[in-house]
Amino acid sequence: MKKTLGTAVAVVVVSALLVLSIVFGGTALSAEQSGTLKILLIVCGCSVAYCFVVGELAQNFSQMDKLWSILPIAYAWIVAIRNGCDLRTLVYALIVTVWGIRLTINFARKGAYRLKFWTGEEDYRWSIVRQNPIFRHKLAWTLFDLFFISLYQNALVLAITLPALACMGSNAPFGVWDILGTALAVGFLVLETVADEYQWKFHKTKKALLNDGGAPDALKKPYDLGFNTTGPWSRMRHPNYLGEQGIWLSLYLLAVGAGAAHMGVFHWTMAGPLLLVLLFMGSSKLGESISSKKYPRYRDYIAQVYKYLPLKQFDPDKN
Repeated sequence: MKKTLGTAVAVVVVSALLVLSIVFGGTALSAEQSGTLKILLIVCGCSVAYCFVVGELAQNFSQMDKLWSILPIAYAWIVAIRNGCDLRTLVYALIVTVWGIRLTINFARKGAYRLKFWTGEEDYRWSIVRQNPIFRHKLAWTLFDLFFISLYQNALVLAITLPALACMGSNAPFGVWDILGTALAVGFLVLETVADEYQWKFHKTKKALLNDGGAPDALKKPYDLGFNTTGPWSRMRHPNYLGEQGIWLSLYLLAVGAGAAHMGVFHWTMAGPLLLVLLFMGSSKLGESISSKKYPRYRDYIAQVYKYLPLKQFDPDKN
């Protein structure tokens, strides 16, 4: 009950911020910003068409997953170059580039990329989502692929990078907001990197132990649980998700530093990072539902450890 109430409150807060960013943020763009946005929309539109057509033909619906870490790099550099690579948009592009390279490498080592780009490992969650009775008919899944996987996710990836567009043409010096946003983004990037590394090493070792003939219920700790509770995962259920959301929310502060938010901290480009937060609410719920069915002790993990706050440490001996 408490967790349901907490989620509801979080949704209300994020939604309220989303409305405020749109109502009070203003949407006026300069000629240079409008021209840049048109280029970004063309790239986004091409990506939507590619993800849908190729996904349907190859029956591999992780086309957007493969581009998730690549497209923001392109968007950020298009903005930076068209803005003369000033310090603010350059810093923005460099952080996004490091983020994208790291995420691409992490996805690649899971087998997502092949020489034939449309092949590779599909995200396991799509096969589970397809089992929902609502997708019993092929047309229903095709529409879901078009409007959510291909269109909405592409639009979201573009939206989370739009604070860079808000930085264009600014004469404001690189100040406190920019330094704070940069420092926080780097910190969240480090957290996400460390969390993913612990996750990768845990599952790699567990797989090796199982391949050596070990029974799942006879593995040594902490591998006997089946799910990762090492490193930051011992204190947070989703440290990687926290890092991901934190990076984009932090980069928005550069738009504030650029003076884009003339009415306080609100600007319409805040909508992208906030929509990402809402997406991760659903994604984390789906992931935890899957893990709870797969691992008997995962519900104990949920009961003991907060999703994002590192206030409690998981005790496997406590029921």
